Amino acid sequence: MKMSRQKIFNQKGFTLMEIMFALALIGISLATLLASQSQGLSLANEAKFYTTAAFLAQGKMAELEITDINGLMSDSGDFDDELYPGYSWEIEIDDPSLPILEEYADNFKQINLHIYFGEKPVYQYDLRFYKYVQ
Repeated sequence: MKMSRQKIFNQKGFTLMEIMFALALIGISLATLLASQSQGLSLANEAKFYTTAAFLAQGKMAELEITDINGLMSDSGDFDDELYPGYSWEIEIDDPSLPILEEYADNFKQINLHIYFGEKPVYQYDLRFYKYVQ
């Protein structure tokens, strides 16, 4: 028995074009979803760094506050590898570059504190403050 043309066109199902269109839509949707997920993860890592770096900088500033002004020197090092792996710091001690402080230059020091993360620093947190001693 032969199938008539009418019966062939009346059959229900999806055409190849419809399937290709549906797969293209799914592919575009998944690519967009994965890109936003990746960006969200990157932003979360950055937020974690800045939160941790601010905490570590506060601790390093407390150490510098109790150091005698004559004992201040430029230095660098790493934080505890067990608690903060990959975090390092650098301190630069300069005379103040502000004209208003020239009169008191012997009593002021400009301290630049840098917190880094990673071997090739991926993230960097910078802080500048001044220490005054009478």
